[in-house]
Amino acid sequence: MSARKTHTKAASAADCASLRQIPNIGPAMVRDFEAMGIHQPADLVGADAFALYQRICKLTGQRHDPCVLDTYMAAVDFMNGGPPRDWWSYTAQRKREYPDL
Repeated sequence: MSARKTHTKAASAADCASLRQIPNIGPAMVRDFEAMGIHQPADLVGADAFALYQRICKLTGQRHDPCVLDTYMAAVDFMNGGPPRDWWSYTAQRKREYPDL
């Protein structure tokens, strides 16, 4: 049996001490956040998920899948006090607000 590090997801923003504890956030998203200068969950409070999406696309020089925006929306909403929700529950909202993606 291999030793695998688990990251318990936080139930609320107040319980969140690391980026990996934010629901829906895994290692790749942590790397994206860190590339944008976001190192702590509190750095997402009041953030604009669409601006983050545009920023990561510019930093990497490629258009990312729109589900990345859904995930950013979920993370920002959670850190602003929203309940933990799956990233795909933001898809309909993203399609309404950003139909050109």
